[in-house]
Amino acid sequence: METVVLKIEDPVKQSAQIERAAALIRDGGLVVIPTETVYGLGGDATNPLSAQKIYAAKGRPSDNPLIIHISDPRDAEKYAFTNELYYKLAKAFMPGPLTVILPKKDTVPRETTGGLDTVAVRCPSNAVASAIIRAAGVPIAAPSANISGRPSATAVKYVIEDFDGRVDMIVDGGESEIGLESTIVLITENNGLMLLRPGAITYDALCCVCENVTISPTLEGTLSENEHPISPGMKYRHYAPSAKFVLLDGNEASIIKFLKEEQKRCRCAVLCYDEEAELLSGGLLLPIGKRGDLKTHARMLFARLRECDTLSPDIIYAHIPDKAGLGLALYNRMIRAAAHTVLNVED
Repeated sequence: METVVLKIEDPVKQSAQIERAAALIRDGGLVVIPTETVYGLGGDATNPLSAQKIYAAKGRPSDNPLIIHISDPRDAEKYAFTNELYYKLAKAFMPGPLTVILPKKDTVPRETTGGLDTVAVRCPSNAVASAIIRAAGVPIAAPSANISGRPSATAVKYVIEDFDGRVDMIVDGGESEIGLESTIVLITENNGLMLLRPGAITYDALCCVCENVTISPTLEGTLSENEHPISPGMKYRHYAPSAKFVLLDGNEASIIKFLKEEQKRCRCAVLCYDEEAELLSGGLLLPIGKRGDLKTHARMLFARLRECDTLSPDIIYAHIPDKAGLGLALYNRMIRAAAHTVLNVED
């Protein structure tokens, strides 16, 4: 199909373009939309055929549930059974990068939920995304706009790489503000929370709203073949560049020494801190921000992994992130991209 690329900077002034995108969603088409996290591959969440189109376009297994996006937290009532804790979360974090898994209503087809009786609900803060959802008049199912397994797209050029000719429209809303997908939580039977996927809403932030927050063991592991994922990113290979990706654990001196030797031995790409660039002169260096600047690391991670594919390295190295705060989200994405490959280089 022919894919239209439409740039929208001001949803109020460009209401005609917003309606054009919304009409395609209502008619069962696929529209890639910008969000504050990453770009999303959007379709009508209430239309089973739209869900099937999303899975086909991504090459995504149909048992991997889709997140539905709404323009107002209260709209969740139409599609899910909410409770007091949902509204506490909504007051604290919505609109924003939080997805909440709730029991679904019949208004959401099983094709959208991967056959589950639950539905993942999110209210994005991105103005363009919110305007398109509101104009469409239906929730938008929108997994990350990337071919399944590849790094998520945080800029429209990466969306075009994956989806030109596969979708009806790509809405260019500029670079993603956060760069990592939303935090996903499940409201448990004892009115607690289980953190299924970390993101910009951190574990500590969730604990400020709910006293009982547990972390799913799948954040560091994977599901077995016969287990059904209840949220995106739990079972299948995710975020991975084409070349082998290895995370390095050890003190700074040992890591720099190892990388210098590797630069002599092979064509290696290095996701390094800004301060390390001078120490690792030459080679394929991809700075991700200053040491400790986790927000910049998060915003740049997927773009740097995408750049690696254009450089054709023999291997890619990066520091293993600390798991505190936003670092847990970085760790989760990077350990999956590296297929759990960690090399300790401590002297």
